[in-house]
Amino acid sequence: MQHLLDLETYPIDRPDSEECKALFDRCWAELAAHGMYNLEGFLKPEVAQAAADDLKPTMASDSFTHSRRHNIYFKKELPGLAPDHPALTQFQTVNHTLCADQLGDNPVSEIYAWPPLVEFLAMTMGKPALFTMDDPLARINVMAYFEGETLNWHFDRSEFTTTLLLQAPEAGGDFEYRTDLRTADNPNYDGVARLLRNEDPDLRVVTPTPGTLNVFRGINTPHRVTKIRGGRERIIAVFSYYDKPGVTFSEEERIGFYGRSA
Repeated sequence: MQHLLDLETYPIDRPDSEECKALFDRCWAELAAHGMYNLEGFLKPEVAQAAADDLKPTMASDSFTHSRRHNIYFKKELPGLAPDHPALTQFQTVNHTLCADQLGDNPVSEIYAWPPLVEFLAMTMGKPALFTMDDPLARINVMAYFEGETLNWHFDRSEFTTTLLLQAPEAGGDFEYRTDLRTADNPNYDGVARLLRNEDPDLRVVTPTPGTLNVFRGINTPHRVTKIRGGRERIIAVFSYYDKPGVTFSEEERIGFYGRSA
C-alpha cells in the first residue's frame, strides 16, 4: 500500500506504534468534538487524480444518474409535522454513480478492503469490528457531480460514512454540516428549519482536498455538498462498512439507488 497511501503520515499499518496511537487519539477526539475527522493526503494526490481519470470514461458512458427532489429526511411526511413546515423544505439532488462491479482494477477497490484500514476505522468508531459489505453493487460507489449539481441537505441512514475524495472541482463542492442538530429523543424541527433558512450560527464548512479520507457521523448531523462550479467535476468514492458480516441491499434498494439489481 506504500505506493498508494501516505503511510508515513498515517501509519495505520503499524497499530502498535506510538505514531499510530497518536493518530488514533487525534481522530477519536475530532470525532467526539465535531462528528468527523479528515486525513488529508491519505491517498497520495497523484494517485487520487489517476484513479479519477481512470474512471471518467466509464462515468461518462455507464454511470447511473440519480436525480430527485427530497426533504432533509428523505420522507414524504413525518407524524405530527404539518406538510408546510419549513423543516420539510424540498431540495434537488443530482449525481452520477458507478457501482463496485464497474470499477475494474481501480485502486479504490484495493484500499476499501485493506484490513489495516478496516481495523483502524473500527477503532476510531469505537466498534469491536467492522466488515466490508457483501453487496456487489453497494460496497463501493464512486460518485461524480458536474457543474450545477449537488448533494443536498440530508441526514444519513447509517451511523457513519467513509469517503475518499479523488478529484475536487474548480469551485463549489464545499462540505457543510451542523453537528448533532437532533438526538434520538429530540427531532428539533425548529432547529432544522433555522438551518435550512441559513440562520444556524453553528454551521461548519470544510473544503476537502483530493486524497482526503473523511469519516463522518451523519445520522444526527445534517449535511450537504454545495453546488459545483466550473468545468471540473467532483469525484468521490464512498465506502460502506457494517458492524456485522454479510450485509447486502435488497433488490428494491439497488434499483432505487442504481437503476438495476445486478
